[in-house]
Amino acid sequence: MRALAHIMKMKELEDLNAIALAAIGLFIFALGYRFYSKFVAEKIFRLDPNYVTPAHKYKDGVDFVPTNKFILWGHHFTSVAGAAPILGPAIAVYWGWLPAVLWVVLGTVFAAGVHDFGTLVLSVRNKGQSVGTLAHRLIGQRGKVLFLFIILILVLMVNAVFAWVIANLFISFPASVVPVFIQIPLAVWIGFAVYKKNIKMLVPSLIALAIMYGAAIFSSQYEFLQIDLVRYMGGEDAAGLFGLGAISTAFFIWIIVLMVYVYIASTLPVWKLLQPRDFINSHQLIVGLGILYLGLLFTNPEITAPMTNPGTDVSWFPLLFITIACGAISGFHGLVSSGTSSKQLDKETDARFVGYLGAIGEGVLALISIIAVITLFPDREAFLATYSSFAASSGSGLGSFILGASQLASGLMIPAAVASTIVSVIVVSFAATTLDTSVRLMRYIISELGVEYKIPALEKKHVATTIAVVASAALVLIPEGPNGFGSGGFLLWPLFGTANQLLAGISLLLVSIWLRKLGRNYMITIIPMIFLMFMTLWAMVQQVFLQWAWYAAAPNMLLFVFGAIIFVFALWIIITAIQVLVSKNNTGDLGDEKIE
Repeated sequence: MRALAHIMKMKELEDLNAIALAAIGLFIFALGYRFYSKFVAEKIFRLDPNYVTPAHKYKDGVDFVPTNKFILWGHHFTSVAGAAPILGPAIAVYWGWLPAVLWVVLGTVFAAGVHDFGTLVLSVRNKGQSVGTLAHRLIGQRGKVLFLFIILILVLMVNAVFAWVIANLFISFPASVVPVFIQIPLAVWIGFAVYKKNIKMLVPSLIALAIMYGAAIFSSQYEFLQIDLVRYMGGEDAAGLFGLGAISTAFFIWIIVLMVYVYIASTLPVWKLLQPRDFINSHQLIVGLGILYLGLLFTNPEITAPMTNPGTDVSWFPLLFITIACGAISGFHGLVSSGTSSKQLDKETDARFVGYLGAIGEGVLALISIIAVITLFPDREAFLATYSSFAASSGSGLGSFILGASQLASGLMIPAAVASTIVSVIVVSFAATTLDTSVRLMRYIISELGVEYKIPALEKKHVATTIAVVASAALVLIPEGPNGFGSGGFLLWPLFGTANQLLAGISLLLVSIWLRKLGRNYMITIIPMIFLMFMTLWAMVQQVFLQWAWYAAAPNMLLFVFGAIIFVFALWIIITAIQVLVSKNNTGDLGDEKIE
């Protein structure tokens, strides 16, 4: 970190204000979409506007549904833009804002955009199949099964982590509950209006958003609209159910409610709830980002966090890259691209807008997350007091973002209570979107494994969904940890980042193999893949075998077992994939794609 500080410590950077920092980041994002993604679309992927996409070829009204690119972008963006691109960058500023901003901006343009775009096109060209299924055709049957198990473990962790985040936000910000839940019937109404009566989705979704934010304003002002389970039970020190305290009981109730919701949401046809709710959320994100960036212009806050932080207790290299995770590149995005978005793409040329611009949107969110935190504190000493260690940063990152975002919103004369409620509604909405998309993906994977191992029961929708929901609830509720009952999500967060990045690296490797089979230039995917694999495997070795193993100073067998399985499976896949990649006999037709 001292070497980085010595290299990058320039007067211009030290004097950079928050508005200039945001402007530079947004300008680079715009250049990336305008020029780099166009080059990739036309010269590498060679998108064909006349190609018959799986949404049309296998149209079933449930999963395969041709969708307007703006609506699909909304679904895709909000499915991938959960709490992670907010939380990861808000933690990573512990090492200073400069390394965090550099990785968010450059990682988004050259890694995340290509990854999300590439997995979407790969799936569209191969019957809308997921990257897990396509691994069979790219690297063989054994690679496919191992990859499916890695994906299964990852989405299970996603379910546990995001359910944990939502439940805790409901407890901390009870005014957010009514606005979040009122969105569900509004989305169902919009789904029927659009797909049964052919009404345009834009106006109804804006009306729904206005109702949500109206509910947020009223619930932040009137206590009777705040669903505060802890207060109902007599306060934080009161006794709850089953021998638990009030907070633990509230957490348990919210987890059960969330699991019931995601069961229903993940089994409904995508047009009934998923698409309209995500379209509402896409507007919510645009409005939220507009509030924060406009608030930034009006408040013009000073950056009080250090550019680099030489006094850290944990090295930024390689931990920075897996901590930011979804704020730059995420393997989960590839699952969404190939698992749900590819089945709804109307035209192949829409893939650039949906995939690459979806990644850019996530980068824009991660950038304002960083700015909200580094301008929150009155001075450098206050920042360092809160971000005194990596553990302290991990515990305070999300809360710091909500407070910092509320401070930015105050520039638009929005009261602090209303602003914090709206920000928490945005975070919960995105996390819930990711959660039910992840459960749907987990159902697909369990069904695929049922086919693979000839277990017909697993192929049934409700059986696979039940297994997904029960396993997710157990993983978030059962483990004991520093947060007491239901510490599963908190405990899994460090492994979630490494597993997520590892999955992104494997997905880039699969896209590279596909491009090589087609005789295309695969350097745009292989270079970020090598960088990502190096950082992630290094981080996994440090965490799994030096920090969590039974012989370590503070062992954690939950993380060690999950991490060791993922690490071994990943190495196996990587070795197999590299053998295929360097093989001389590595050309030919793949799926629907014709060699040009």
